[in-house]
Amino acid sequence: MITVTFISADGESQEVQAVDGRNLLDVAQAAGQPLEGTCEGQMACSTCHVIIDKDWFDRLPRAVEDEEDMLDLASGARRTSRLSCQIILTPELDGLVVHVPAESRNMQGL
Repeated sequence: MITVTFISADGESQEVQAVDGRNLLDVAQAAGQPLEGTCEGQMACSTCHVIIDKDWFDRLPRAVEDEEDMLDLASGARRTSRLSCQIILTPELDGLVVHVPAESRNMQGL
């Protein structure tokens, strides 16, 4: 199992266990995190945008150009921003820390 810690915009943290090979968006949604993933992982939107903790960012594979293009459209994007649908969890990412930006709040549920 791989441990992932999600930190909300207000500083609340949630530690979850994930299976090797799952993508971060699926894990986040299963944990109740407010990430929409409108395009279902096709890199056609930025509704699954997360900010990777700076200590973990360089451990991830580099983003492909299409992902970089979508991140340019993400509200509140930073240097360590990624699309969670493009991060496949591996044992090397055990302990990953992910910040969920305030802009990611899912307003559909209201």
